[in-house]
Amino acid sequence: MIRLTQLTLIRGTKPLLEAADLTLNPGEKIGLIGANGSGKSSLFGLFRNELHADAGDLDFPRTWRIAHVAQETPALERSALDYAIDGDTTLRRLEAELTEAEGTHDGHRIGELHAALQDADAYTVRSRAEQLLTGLGFSQTQMSQPIASFSGGWRMRLNLAQALMCPSDLLLLDEPTNHLDLDAVLWLEDWLKRYAGTLLVISHDRDFLDGLVNVIVHIDARKLKRYGGNYSSFEIQRATNLALSQSAYEKQSRERAHLQSFIDRFKAKATKAKQAQSRMKMLAKMEDLAPIHAAASFSFEFREPERAPNPLLVLDGVQSGYRTDTTEHIILDRVTLTLQAGQRIGLLGVNGAGKSTLIKTLVGDLAPLAGEVRLSKGLAIGYFAQHQLEMLRHDQSPLWHLSKLAPSEREQDLRNFLGSFNFAGEMASSAIAPFSGGEKARLALALIVWQRPNLLLLDEPTNHLDLETREALTVALAQFEGTLVLVSHDRHLLRATTDEFMIVADRGLQPFDGDLDDYRDWLFKTKLAKPANEVDASPGLARVDRKEARRQEAEARQQLAKLRKPIETRIAQIEKRMDAVNTRKAAVEARLADPDIYAEANKNEMKALLLEQAALSKELDDLEADWLTRQDELEALVVA
Repeated sequence: MIRLTQLTLIRGTKPLLEAADLTLNPGEKIGLIGANGSGKSSLFGLFRNELHADAGDLDFPRTWRIAHVAQETPALERSALDYAIDGDTTLRRLEAELTEAEGTHDGHRIGELHAALQDADAYTVRSRAEQLLTGLGFSQTQMSQPIASFSGGWRMRLNLAQALMCPSDLLLLDEPTNHLDLDAVLWLEDWLKRYAGTLLVISHDRDFLDGLVNVIVHIDARKLKRYGGNYSSFEIQRATNLALSQSAYEKQSRERAHLQSFIDRFKAKATKAKQAQSRMKMLAKMEDLAPIHAAASFSFEFREPERAPNPLLVLDGVQSGYRTDTTEHIILDRVTLTLQAGQRIGLLGVNGAGKSTLIKTLVGDLAPLAGEVRLSKGLAIGYFAQHQLEMLRHDQSPLWHLSKLAPSEREQDLRNFLGSFNFAGEMASSAIAPFSGGEKARLALALIVWQRPNLLLLDEPTNHLDLETREALTVALAQFEGTLVLVSHDRHLLRATTDEFMIVADRGLQPFDGDLDDYRDWLFKTKLAKPANEVDASPGLARVDRKEARRQEAEARQQLAKLRKPIETRIAQIEKRMDAVNTRKAAVEARLADPDIYAEANKNEMKALLLEQAALSKELDDLEADWLTRQDELEALVVA
């Protein structure tokens, strides 16, 4: 059992946890969530004994073996497979002791160590490591390559493989899906479901959390709050708790006001003095309830494209890849694609099949080796990929980046726009070097939105984004009126924003007949059920009837959105006017409550105010009736 008792943790001058309590049971799979900077990774540091509590206690069995993902990977010449096996430190220690015993010809010790190695599954370790690396996207060839030959993202996969190879009672995973593609995420989720120990995972992937954890721990207001169930269950429970807490606060505020009013009116009257004293004691004993200061959720929207050419872009027999001095490396061959206005495509495919290559070809970063790419007049592409974050000028500010796109715009207009993406005040004019990965990704999105694209090409846009920003991106993409091509390991984002899937396989591009659940089933029957060199990467062409059904569903959603938009706009206008009328009505009634208004000198003002009060009440009634009518119209559209 893990128990945190009155635990306080301070980093620098910032308190992260204050007198926090929490109990976790062995074998539970826990999702740890909270705002960026709330202390999630620091809490992991406590478990790893890298940090120490400023007060309180963290208790768990000291015999527990803890595994976690290393943040650094040395550029060794050691093979990827051997490096993964190194994660089983007990096995490596036994192997070293066996070598020493053999060197001294200690037969008794050699026998003991062979028995210990058998208990440690030493004779299946290579096959187990190969299965892990295959699941994480490594080919048989890559497994024999040196660590130094891999990029940063692939090295993080190797560190994850080491953590999974390590026999453990407590597994700590901090954003394990960040450097994975969809295939590897699906495999990791399946592996972790079967993990027998206690799992504590930090993640901003809601589908990953929903499919894996049975407990959510939320860091909020420097406390740890435990919720039973997955992330979706947490959302419901938290919303209910917030509503109840706010209701209790409002009720207490009314009670306080009544008590204070009684005290103010009667504390000076002898006949009521005893009762007033009693009310004062009640007020003093009343436990303070804090109001709910729910942070305003971050949101943004893509502006309507200025033009909508159709088709936007055509690939005709395109061959794509890389050319060196001596040879051509063909990744995609004879690809034909016509992107129509309004299409919303999710790209699927096993790791290395060419999804990113296709995106780079579409955007023009990669010239075709053969074939033709035809761009329509008026095409405006918005492109997001992880390497673009490194292309930002780290010594410059968000305002500088936006000014480069819009040199003739007023600075205040640019600042207002950046403020809508949470780059306000000094942050807008500060160098982005110290920004987090999520903040840089948010800036890259802001720059795309400013350009009003009619075609969005997004390659893993959610890496480093927190849950709030991911949800904002999901909503914005769902409402985007242009064409979308998306590569993502975030299943929630794919489901909510795309209407059709296409798969990159066998150097080609073809429709995928099914949804993400079908893709998962195919993946586990093919890639994850066979050795890495026997993958059948072609799930077959889509059947016309299913493709047509998805197309009709997409058209129906678009038609419903068009019908809803004017009604929702009118509702927003009504609500805005109702707020203004209520504000003015409150001011009029406050003046009418002033005894001076009834003096003879103010008779005309009083009459005018009474007439205005009546007019405002009538307008409010009419607005409320109009609001109800519009809500009925919306409900009728949904039912229809």
